[in-house]
Amino acid sequence: MYIEQFSLITEKEDFYSITARVQHVVEESGIRDGLCTVFCSHTTAGITINENADPDVVTDMLLGLRQAYPDRPEFSHAEGNAAAHLKAAAVGSSVSVILSGGELLLGTWQGIYFCEFDGPRTRRCIIQIITASCSRCGTITYGEH
Repeated sequence: MYIEQFSLITEKEDFYSITARVQHVVEESGIRDGLCTVFCSHTTAGITINENADPDVVTDMLLGLRQAYPDRPEFSHAEGNAAAHLKAAAVGSSVSVILSGGELLLGTWQGIYFCEFDGPRTRRCIIQIITASCSRCGTITYGEH
């Protein structure tokens, strides 16, 4: 198992592509086959996988989330960021990606995004990589052997 974390400085509301950074951590870990989990330890930000080829997708996703979870005057949360909590809950706080041959098995158009809903902030992202090797013999396995 390998764990690393890094910080991001974010703006008010945006999606930040972290795919290259996650792939770099995978390479540093030396783990070639297994599972990579990317986790956001905040309640007003999240992690998602989505298209990384057309920047309009991020624009549309932010628009859709703003429309689905608008800031409402009847919200009770004292900090005034209840809409950010709702968006983060809808997006989720982590993703897991299969590793094979030292590469993230993402689809052709997929990227990993850190999703900020309550910036500007300094945020923390945690990456955990678990090897698929057998603890008894070291053989790479994806099931019992």
